Amino acid sequence: MMSSLKESAPGGHIDEATSHAVTVPPEAAGIRLDKYLTDALAGKAPEGEAVLSRARLQALIGEGRVSVASAGKAAAVVVDASQKVKTGESYTVSVPAPVPAKPLGQSIPLDIVYEDDELIVVMKPAGLVVHPAAGNQDMTLVNALIAHCGESLSGIGGERRPGIVHRLDKDTSGLMVVAKTDRTHQGLSLQFAAHGRDGKLTRAYWALVWGEPKPRDGTIEANIARSSHNRSKMATVKTSGREAITHYHVMESFGEPPLVSLVECRLETGRTHQIRVHMTAIGHPLLGDPTYGGGQRTRKTRLPPEAQAALERLGRQALHAHHLGFEHPVTGERLEFDAPLPPDMADLLDSLEGL
Repeated sequence: MMSSLKESAPGGHIDEATSHAVTVPPEAAGIRLDKYLTDALAGKAPEGEAVLSRARLQALIGEGRVSVASAGKAAAVVVDASQKVKTGESYTVSVPAPVPAKPLGQSIPLDIVYEDDELIVVMKPAGLVVHPAAGNQDMTLVNALIAHCGESLSGIGGERRPGIVHRLDKDTSGLMVVAKTDRTHQGLSLQFAAHGRDGKLTRAYWALVWGEPKPRDGTIEANIARSSHNRSKMATVKTSGREAITHYHVMESFGEPPLVSLVECRLETGRTHQIRVHMTAIGHPLLGDPTYGGGQRTRKTRLPPEAQAALERLGRQALHAHHLGFEHPVTGERLEFDAPLPPDMADLLDSLEGL
């Protein structure tokens, strides 16, 4: 159960908080409180939001933000993170909202593909985080955009994510569009929410994957949710989760039998890590993917030395958002953009040509 509420936080001030309530099942009895809450609350984190860490929960307990109730007893504040939980106990965790922080403009080079008074299209390089979040409070694409567009951008779409209507993973390169006005933000958001099903939005990615997907043209339909084994990862699931559909086409394969393939992926939905999770699910993880590319070391030894060196230099998942098309929310004009592979992926692709 989750609910937003106003409460008196330690120190007496009123803040916005989210309340999470969990009841201990028989199989969890005897587990340390901080560990139990970490696991129990991980599944409640909305997509795109951080999972509460064990250290964070220990801090919340220390701040008096965790209470427990059981049969015949009134709710009481918990003070010991190491206490063992008991069957039937109900714990409530009150998580204060993050302090709003207005991103500041920072002088970061932007590769601008297109710009007008309503929107801007940029080529995001690998290694650049899209917007400020825990662990990346500045030096993001948003900070660069505010410096380029001025203070007017900061109020579009929320303080932490001004103008952002879609994202790319930190280590994925490629095209992104950002709104500069409220009306364009609303219009683009609708197009991205439809994921191209209304014919307005088109997105395509190039990925280098291990092996050769069969058939060479296919569709992966598998719901995606947080992994039950590692809450920082996503995974395909048979029940629950969120609908996820990826269409792929094998453009070229390298080696005999194929060691690596260049694949184009087009999204019908937009889930966290969707392409990386889906390609892994069918047995063809992306080259260089540190999270989903299990068995990379063994596969890498089958590549020629120059390809091994290029993969080492890549240092990230081999994924690039090469195409972006949409309808301009104000003019109605159809806009299409294409971006070549960045040097690191082009270098890796060149090293595979001789296989």
